[in-house]
Amino acid sequence: QVQLVESGGGLVQAGGSLRLSCAASGRTFSSYFMSWFRQAPGKEREFIAGIKWSGDRTYYAESVKGRFTISRDNAKNTVYLQMNSLKPEDTAVYYCAAQTGTTYYVTELYDYWGQGTQVTVSS
Repeated sequence: QVQLVESGGGLVQAGGSLRLSCAASGRTFSSYFMSWFRQAPGKEREFIAGIKWSGDRTYYAESVKGRFTISRDNAKNTVYLQMNSLKPEDTAVYYCAAQTGTTYYVTELYDYWGQGTQVTVSS
């Protein structure tokens, strides 16, 4: 069993930065593929970034590539999302998620989800 708790969301102006954190409980955190998703009002939840258990492979949605960076610290059971050059269209609830597989872009394959953290980017 893995529990995920996100933090770091907030209100920021366009062009600004935020760093989200996702703290995980459980001794097997290092064996999970971790991802960040987001969901804006009236839209489906979408994958934005994922990282392999070893940290040596990362994956990004085109909409955030070059602006967002995912990383993980297995010693701290934490995954991060550094978000730079934020845009109003990045406004959403951001969720971290964990799965034992590697098909990162399929929402239904994730085993565990956090409760989400709100990110609001003003223009």
